[in-house]
Amino acid sequence: MTSVLYDVPGPKARRRSLIASIATGLLLAGALAWVVATLAGEGLFDAERWDIFQDPLVWTALGNALLVTLQVAVIASVLAVIIGSVFAVLRLSASAVVRVPVTVVLEFFRGMPVLLMMFFILILFATSQYWAVVMGLALYNGAIIGEALRSGIVALPKGQREAGLALGLSPLKARLLIEFPQAFRAMTPIIVAQLVVLLKDSSLGYIVGLEELVRRQRTLAEFYGFSQYGFSFFVITLIAFLIVNLTLSWFARRLASRTPGGRAPRRAARAAIGESADTTVIRTAGAGGA
Repeated sequence: MTSVLYDVPGPKARRRSLIASIATGLLLAGALAWVVATLAGEGLFDAERWDIFQDPLVWTALGNALLVTLQVAVIASVLAVIIGSVFAVLRLSASAVVRVPVTVVLEFFRGMPVLLMMFFILILFATSQYWAVVMGLALYNGAIIGEALRSGIVALPKGQREAGLALGLSPLKARLLIEFPQAFRAMTPIIVAQLVVLLKDSSLGYIVGLEELVRRQRTLAEFYGFSQYGFSFFVITLIAFLIVNLTLSWFARRLASRTPGGRAPRRAARAAIGESADTTVIRTAGAGGA
């Protein structure tokens, strides 16, 4: 299928693209090989640096810490989606009494670094480190998700809302029953991508004293000997985060490919050149008649 947005690359362009891809791959492979060789030269891959992981208690401690990290991320994610949904609806309120204070609060949460948000909740409400991390992540990411949902609602055709009002729905019901579900579905990949960021930011709980994966691996490394096992624990922790984050990223890409929003650019392109479904049927019928 020929794209209307750009020309199909010719043989020379494809050849240049292939050469550039191969060159980039070779450079990345060379850089990775250099890093591995440098670390191996430092003795960081010696067997005595990894024998600690034969102890099941080490894996149990790391596994429990990973569960704490995932638990924090899941609870914060649910709260962030709820908070973001509320922010999105209230910020679009027709009443300035509602809209202006919500906008101020939302911009405050968006502007404050997530780590400072955790300290802010920890100090102001004298709560535990666990809930300081959960609420800090939920409020910050909820503000980001709220803006994404608001943008999705604003981007909808005005006829959606007008149709709901014509059916007798109140403005709030039209927003919740007609506009919000469409905006949420269109923005789902963006929301999931933000939740990946939330999961990575959960490692900041280490700084406020939460016994999550990063802090637990540091504690274990210092207990068994940081000079010998520090790098080993770091690698294991890195691999655990990569597995979880790459899984979520794959899930986000799958959602992006399945949402109707992914077909919007193609419909817009067809509309731009006057190629609607009706004209396609007419041309097909005409060809058949000929």
